Amino acid sequence: MLFAVRSAAALHRLLDLLPVFDGDARVRCRFTLVPGSAFDADALAAVAPSGARCLSWPEALADRHDLILAASPKGELAALRGPKVLLPHGAGFNKALAEEGSPHLPSGLDPAFLLTADRRPLADLHALAHPDQVDRLAEQCPPAVATALVAGDPTLDRILASRDRREAFRSALGTGSRRLVVLSSTWGPESLLARHPDLPARLAARLPHDAYQLALVLHPNEYSRTGSFDLARQLRPALDAGVVLADPYEQWAVLLVAGDTVVTDHGSTALYAAALDRPVLAVCDGGSELVPGSPMARLLAAAPRLDPSGDDAATILATQPSAPGTRRFAEAAFARPGEALATLGPELYKLLGLVPLPHPLRPRPLPAPPSAPQAPAAFAVRARTEPTGRTGAGAVVDIDRLPPWTDLPHHHLAAEFGRAGVREARSAALLYRRAAGAPTPGTTHNREYRTAADWTTEALADHPGCRTAAVILSPTRCLVRRPNHAPLTVRIAPHRTTGRVRYADPAAALSAVHILLDTPHAPTTTPICRIDGTPYRLHLDTATEADLRHLL
Repeated sequence: MLFAVRSAAALHRLLDLLPVFDGDARVRCRFTLVPGSAFDADALAAVAPSGARCLSWPEALADRHDLILAASPKGELAALRGPKVLLPHGAGFNKALAEEGSPHLPSGLDPAFLLTADRRPLADLHALAHPDQVDRLAEQCPPAVATALVAGDPTLDRILASRDRREAFRSALGTGSRRLVVLSSTWGPESLLARHPDLPARLAARLPHDAYQLALVLHPNEYSRTGSFDLARQLRPALDAGVVLADPYEQWAVLLVAGDTVVTDHGSTALYAAALDRPVLAVCDGGSELVPGSPMARLLAAAPRLDPSGDDAATILATQPSAPGTRRFAEAAFARPGEALATLGPELYKLLGLVPLPHPLRPRPLPAPPSAPQAPAAFAVRARTEPTGRTGAGAVVDIDRLPPWTDLPHHHLAAEFGRAGVREARSAALLYRRAAGAPTPGTTHNREYRTAADWTTEALADHPGCRTAAVILSPTRCLVRRPNHAPLTVRIAPHRTTGRVRYADPAAALSAVHILLDTPHAPTTTPICRIDGTPYRLHLDTATEADLRHLL
């Protein structure tokens, strides 16, 4: 069985079919790169590390194959010998490129790609996701209808099968209680990233880090065209501010499951988000690439608009869209949810001339990200203080943290020693570091350690702009030192509600302590640090000997 691939995006769609053949030793998978695509760089990257067998194009042409799977009709597929199966390349036919094939026709409907030189269907089986797509195929390419099958969408089924992993995904992403906003960009001149390249950084500069997590999903063609190195360089300000850049394979779908809101252009990702009934905000209209009347066109027409050039972009984003649910737009693009593998499996085995194995066919749930992204190393901290506190127990300090380069006014700069740049560390009014785990026996030989007391003393001496030095000893305990004052132990009580316990980021709580200690006559008896509306009680006491001697 040959996977005929023109791009990484096409390969990713084909890989979602693999569970059909799980456990079957009669089937061997081979992969080949169909020449001619401008986006063939790293097209096989998703399978190469796993030891998949890849054939050169001449090798693929030399053999006859029992089954050929493709997710794009472009290129020299007709030259390959064997029955061919064509799967959808995205969420229906929503995008047309004037420079390819017939004007204003998506490739999946274009006779220039779907028919051979003698006007016969290229594919022996043309799998489609919705009956409306069959009707559109009949209008544009009648000969291809004979091989069409409404099978649903294997990629959508993976996403739906992973819905119960939402909390696990959010935990792996480090989202916590924040609202996860996913920016989705397709490829080409009408894409979000091409039209508004500074939008991820602009939103990061306006949305408080402790209330919002931003993630960016890019079409695999962007990775192929630009390369991961240059993409990371171009997006560095946003990435340093905590924006999560999705891996091109699978993680985009993980972010949709984990996400709360999607900001999109006319790429297919938005319809998969709509299938999960996620709120969708439109930032681009697709220009001439968007096919009028398509499910994507209807979704974008109904979605609230985000104006990335206006000062109110973050305000619009921070408001939950009140329009009706988006799922109805996805229902016009996807039929037979959950049935794609069960529908396609028997048809594929029929083409192979084999009897299917008797096990049930289930989509593979999406894997959780391997590790949470690292928190930003420096913050511009905004604050609002209620001197008396509504509870009468002490001051209440509201904390919002933004990137250090935000243009919004802020109270102070906080930086993490050892991770922040030299300029940020020397400019920080609050300088903190996180203590490593306690040394274990046998690991301390010939190693030098500093105590928390020593480091805070040195930090104040070495950084003239620093007014508070602190060590985060644990998620609920810190050591704080101010110039000419005795060091303090700060205990951070978690916030408890019915069935839930929420812990503050100690670095955010330290900003509240810094503000209180920096404010003359501010009450410091059991103050409250409020982060994204959640109150955390702080207890400030004379530092304990154990905290002072804590090894770093």
